[in-house]
Amino acid sequence: MSTKTLLITGGAGFIGSHTVRLFVNKYPNYRIVNIDNLTYAGNLENLKDVESKENYKFIKGDIKDTNLLEKLFSEYKFEGIIHLAAESHVDRSISGPMEFITTNIIGTVALLNVAKKHWEGEYSGKLFYHISTDEVYGSLDDKGKFTETTPYNPRSPYSASKASSDHLVRAYHYTYGLPIIISNCSNNHGPNQFPEKLIPLAINNIKNNKPIPVYGKGENIRDWLYVYDHADAIDLIYHKGRIGETYNVGGDNEWKNIDLIRLLCRIMDKKLNRNPGDSEKLITFVKDRAGHDKRYAIDFSKLKKELGWGPSVDFKTGLEKTVDWYLSNSSWLTSVCSGEYQKYYDRQYLKR
Repeated sequence: MSTKTLLITGGAGFIGSHTVRLFVNKYPNYRIVNIDNLTYAGNLENLKDVESKENYKFIKGDIKDTNLLEKLFSEYKFEGIIHLAAESHVDRSISGPMEFITTNIIGTVALLNVAKKHWEGEYSGKLFYHISTDEVYGSLDDKGKFTETTPYNPRSPYSASKASSDHLVRAYHYTYGLPIIISNCSNNHGPNQFPEKLIPLAINNIKNNKPIPVYGKGENIRDWLYVYDHADAIDLIYHKGRIGETYNVGGDNEWKNIDLIRLLCRIMDKKLNRNPGDSEKLITFVKDRAGHDKRYAIDFSKLKKELGWGPSVDFKTGLEKTVDWYLSNSSWLTSVCSGEYQKYYDRQYLKR
């Protein structure tokens, strides 16, 4: 069996923690190093089940810290990078764009520069795998889907910062020969997602009989992907994807926000033994978000054709699993909402 040492950035976040867990458990011969700055969305409690594994190491750090990256590359001799670390919430990017510019652009360039320096002349067997978003493509009307050749048209500081990072990753491939792959995914849902995002926010508010805020009339359409399926796609793309290529990852599950929320309300009424329609009364329409993209839809036929990937969980089943997880992990949700989860690192790593 081959051995590798991989750096996963942002591995304490939502998608990152599921990716770390998959790689740690599926590849015991790999050494997985997870670097995360543990900002508000990074939570080490997401990884309690793997933190004591021999092939796993956590490093608290910022991907913009070039000195730290140099030290880590020198010590661990990474053969691959799965780059997930990013500021990712559109609303936060509107109110505070600079953090998105520095983390998503400057942080990515810092990683690229250190990888280039340490791998140059020995690119064989190395890979810089950059995880991005479908939001870089902009907004769709009622027809069509995003393909890997759709022109970029980002409309928020978040999507513009991710588009910039995508372009820079490709530039390092074409200019320096750095071995890279990029994937652009649709909206994810599942366990451990920070409750600023639509689905966990709605679950939490319904549970606590609080208003469910819905932008505009709820007509915006998103393509939803269960996070476990995304982690499986990341695994497949990392190991079998073609160098220099881009792969779109989608769920083939388009839902209007308002229809999604109504479905969620029906599921929650059933789970909480409420009368049908009780939770729908909590729906509250609020002023639409600035630059709100109308529709996202992913064509993942390239990934399916080349690597045989497709979603394994249909949306309604995945949504029920998501609801079940949040209802069964109320202490996690309470901890996250209160900010107590941020103390986990201090208890776990600084108590010695």
